Amino acid sequence: MEWYRMVWQKYARFDGRSRRKEYWMFQLVNLIIGVALGACILISFFAARSLSVSVALGIVYGLYGLAALIPSLAVSVRRLHDIGRSGLWLLICLIPGGSLVIFVFSVLDGTPGPNEYGPDPKALAPWHGQPLPIG
Repeated sequence: MEWYRMVWQKYARFDGRSRRKEYWMFQLVNLIIGVALGACILISFFAARSLSVSVALGIVYGLYGLAALIPSLAVSVRRLHDIGRSGLWLLICLIPGGSLVIFVFSVLDGTPGPNEYGPDPKALAPWHGQPLPIG
C-alpha cells in the first residue's frame, strides 16, 4: 500500500523516475478499486434493485477515475523516464497497438545508474523493496 500512497503523494510530478514496482502496484490497486466499485454498482442495481444507489456509486466511480487520471499519467511518464524514454511516448497509445508498446516498456527493467531524467530509484532505496520516504 505504501507504493500506491507514494504515487498519490507525487500527484502531478512528471519529472524523475519510477520503479516497476511503484508503477505496477499503483495499477494493481487502481484495478482492484475499479473492479470493487463496478461490482458494487452491479450488485446494487440487480440484487437490491436500487437505481439511486447505483447512480450514486457510478458517480463515485467516475470521480475516482478522474482523480486517478493525473497520478496515473504521472507515474506512467516517470516509468518511461526510468527506461530512458521521453514521456511523449505515451502518445503512441492514440494509435492502434500503441498500448502494447507501452506495456512492453512498462515491464522492462530501468536503466541502471543515473540517466538524463534523474538518479536510479533502485539505488536510492534504503533497502531492497522499500519505497523512499516522501517529505
